[in-house]
Amino acid sequence: MSFWDVPGVKAGVITGDAAWGLLEHAKANGYAIPAFNCTSTSTINSVLEAGKRLGRPVMIQFSEGGSAFMAGKGLPNEKGVLQSSILGAIAGAQFTRAVAPAYGIPVLVHSDHCAKKLLPWFDGMLEADEAYFQAYGEPLFSSHMLDLSEEPDEENIAICQKYLKRMAPMKCILEMEIGITGGVEDGVDNSGMAKEKLYSTPEDV
Repeated sequence: MSFWDVPGVKAGVITGDAAWGLLEHAKANGYAIPAFNCTSTSTINSVLEAGKRLGRPVMIQFSEGGSAFMAGKGLPNEKGVLQSSILGAIAGAQFTRAVAPAYGIPVLVHSDHCAKKLLPWFDGMLEADEAYFQAYGEPLFSSHMLDLSEEPDEENIAICQKYLKRMAPMKCILEMEIGITGGVEDGVDNSGMAKEKLYSTPEDV
């Protein structure tokens, strides 16, 4: 069965059951859907062009810093507000929605690692999802990621649960990070962490 046979899958941005079905199809059939952090319309276009040439689905994703770059570094992006990051992520998602169908491949739009200090950015994207859902019956983004791995597991799970309850009615997918992320990403440096600390265990979860 081709990924085109997954119910709801089409050229352009997919969400909800179609997005989850495509991820399940990829898992069952042993292939990856590559995700690329994009910071401009040019990088979005390059990912879509690669997907078109290969005839494969892709994931366009935005980090908080990349989102601010998308909006323009000349704009204010106050700590605790992150208005430029919110604007850039929404603009990137809207641009992707506008051009993706022309490339003839399924596309997921995702937001990357969001630490606790970046939750205003997450909240702004969710507000955009809810407004889009009210207008069109689906969220603006296919999925979002919360990375609260710096927080205690109990707090991490409680915050993710709160957001999942808000996202579930829109069938917006939530990715969560449990445990420590290795290396350096978006200002979080765990490059010196012992290897055994990099993995969650069944007991932890």
